[in-house]
Amino acid sequence: MAWTLQWNRKLEKQLQKLPEQVQLSFRALVREIELLGPVRGNWKNYSKLSKSQHHCHLKAGRPTYVVCWEVIDSKIQIVEVYYVGTHEKAPY
Repeated sequence: MAWTLQWNRKLEKQLQKLPEQVQLSFRALVREIELLGPVRGNWKNYSKLSKSQHHCHLKAGRPTYVVCWEVIDSKIQIVEVYYVGTHEKAPY
């Protein structure tokens, strides 16, 4: 069973402002989460922020772009992506 991803309109607007390569990386990560689940240890600087929250880098260097997501319900497999953008503004 595949995981369901959700995010709000604000995140979609944040994503549109990012460089094209970062957007492509984001879409690849989202697809992996849908197919394989929220634990993505194969991505650069992946880590668990808490029991249900995760993050990884989409692009290293200056600026560094990150994405943060949270498992909303593991039984019915729902994940919410709540941030994509620069490391400096990340909510952690």
